[in-house]
Formats: sequence, C-alpha cells, structure tokens
Amino acid sequence: MNPVAKTTRRVLTRRGVVWLGQTCNLRCRFCYFQTRIEAKDHPEHPFMSLEKATSIVDTLRNHYGNSAIDIQGGEPTIYPGIEKLCAHCAEIGLLPTLITNAVALNKREACQGLKDAGVRDLLVSVHGLGKNYDDVVGVPGAHKRQMAALDHCVAVGMPVRFNCVLTNSSLPHLSAVAELAKSVGARVVNFIAFNPFEDQQKGERSREDVAAYSEVAPPLVAALDILNAAGVEANVRYFPLCQVPEAYRRNLYNFQQLPYDLHEWDYASWSWTDMKPQRMRDGGLSPLISLRQANFRSPMFRADPDYLTRGDISGEDEYRHSALIRAREHCGYKYAPACDACGAKGICDGFHGDYAAFFGFGEARPIAADSPVDDPRHYIGSQEKIVEPEDAGWAL
Repeated sequence: MNPVAKTTRRVLTRRGVVWLGQTCNLRCRFCYFQTRIEAKDHPEHPFMSLEKATSIVDTLRNHYGNSAIDIQGGEPTIYPGIEKLCAHCAEIGLLPTLITNAVALNKREACQGLKDAGVRDLLVSVHGLGKNYDDVVGVPGAHKRQMAALDHCVAVGMPVRFNCVLTNSSLPHLSAVAELAKSVGARVVNFIAFNPFEDQQKGERSREDVAAYSEVAPPLVAALDILNAAGVEANVRYFPLCQVPEAYRRNLYNFQQLPYDLHEWDYASWSWTDMKPQRMRDGGLSPLISLRQANFRSPMFRADPDYLTRGDISGEDEYRHSALIRAREHCGYKYAPACDACGAKGICDGFHGDYAAFFGFGEARPIAADSPVDDPRHYIGSQEKIVEPEDAGWAL
C-alpha cells in the first residue's frame, strides 16, 4: 500500500460521486434506496450504460475539477463494466473508490481485477458482524463472504475504509467493528447516524432500527476510543455535537463540516450528479450548474435578487450555504428549544428531520461557550485526517 500522510489542515474536498443505478445483491433494511432497489420498474433501478457513466465522470473531472470519485450503485462490483469504468477514471486523473458491500469480492481474482483497473480503495459497508450482519442485509452467508473479501484486500494490497450505520442492531458490534478495522488495516471508519434520506423520508424508518442518541453514544465513544488509540481516522456523520463529550466533537461531521473531509463529496459537483437524469439509465444529462446557481434555487437565497452576482460571497460561503439548504430544506433538520442557548448552534444541524417524532428533544444539552462558535472547522480542526500521496499537493 502507498504510504499516507496526516494533516489537521482543513481544505475543501475535490471528490465527486456517481450512482450507476439501484441494482444490488443485498437488501439492507435501512438502505436509503430500498424502494428503488426492490422496484425493478423504478427509473433509477437499472444500471446505466458504460457510455453514460463515462460521460458523467468526464464531466466531474473536466468541468468540476474533481480529482477523486466515489462510484456506487446499488452495488458497483456487480456493474457489468466496472473495471473499464474504473480504468477510465484512473486514466483521466479521477481516482476511483468503490462504495461496496464487498460480498461479490469473495474471490481473490475479483479483488485483484479491481486493483489492476486502478481502484484506489474500497469503502466497505460493515454494519455488523456474524449472523447479525446476515439478518440486517437479508442474505444468509453475507458476513462470511464479506470477511473473505477483506482477507483478499489485505492479500492484494487493496486499501480499505469502513462505513457502519448506527442502528439498534449494530450498536452491540461497534467495538468489534473497530477491532476488525484495526486487524485489516482499514485507514478510516465512518459511523453514520441513521438518517431520513431518500426512500427513508417516506415513513420507512421504525423504532426497531432507530436508536436514540443517548443509546448510541456509549458504544460509539467506546469504538472511537479503540480507533483513536490505534491511529485509525474515525468520523461520525450526522450526529448532534452536544451528544458526545467535547473531546470527541473533533470526530463529528454534519453538513457544515462535510466539505472539509477529503473523503466526502464536493457540494458543487454533487448538486449536478444528484439531479435525476444523472441517476437514471435512460435520458440525457442535465445542463451543468454551479454551486451558486444550485443554492439560488432555494427559497433561503432566492429572496436575495443579487445573490448570483454578489462579489462578497466566497467559495467557502457557497459551500456553507449549500450545507444549510441540505440540512434545513432537503432533510428537515430541526433545532430543539434548548439549542437556542447552545454556543455551537451556528455550526450544528440539530436533530434529524423525523427524530423528534420518535424521541422528542429531551436529549438536547446546550454547549457552553464564551462566544458563539461560527467556524465549521472549530472542532474538526484538531482531528488528524489521512491524505493519499496523489492529493498531497493541494491537501497538505
């Protein structure tokens, strides 16, 4: 594996994303796209052509200036043209990552083929272990195949990172997932709070899967202790800042912090790839759009008639505006009454859109501060994050 550096410098990410189609070999009950994966007649279900996928990644590289890309489905490892697509990305300087369950990589030659095609690393979804994992993803034997795939990654020198969704079923396994990350040399572990995104916005979430913040925090902190002690980068997505002790807030990435994570998606290109034509098999691509133009579609900023031409808005302002839109309008995040007394309210999203319907706001604990915190990097600026050699020129 190539050596990596670490830094506390926070710069805007240059990573893009492409969805190849919502065809998958698992049936995770908390999946953002569970309806689209089940419904074969959904326009986003079938995989797009290699030609269309190539046009999208060319746009991300040549127009938006992305230098890395997350390729996902559904499940990208079962996409018929995946090696050709990855090889093309690597050739044009758009270093590819696959967001994958890795179940189809339980044969070493499959893993080697991706490495030979130029895949930089795999972001593997590890949402539990053993029979628990099989139950969560709806496929008996899936855990065994995933563990075989991780062994093959180690054998062929394929770097890996982990994603782990914080559901009731995964909480007892968080420390074990952290230990697994150590044992296979995972560079990063992302713990992702269970969100009302995409198909989950339609009332699919249930108390069976959704854990209260107070239930998540103890096992989460224990897992973070393991990873921090081992020098493994650990991130927690979409978790209110007040729900962990201050020492762990450097690990928390909400919408205002995400653009400063080199492994997260650039809001500018994401605004374009998230448009429906770019996520469907059929039809042409959408016209290109800048981040400022995307922001101006929001009522939050459309009220300012000079927004598109104002010279006092910096690039980082545009990213912060996009973060506010994503939290408030796209996901319906809410602040608890107690948030009004919190010194970090300005950089925190608050509580997930439908969280209060399950639990109310009783867990909110205002953070004391001498003056209001207004820099999204206030806490994350003390976290060491990895930088791959190819990114050193602009990230360090």
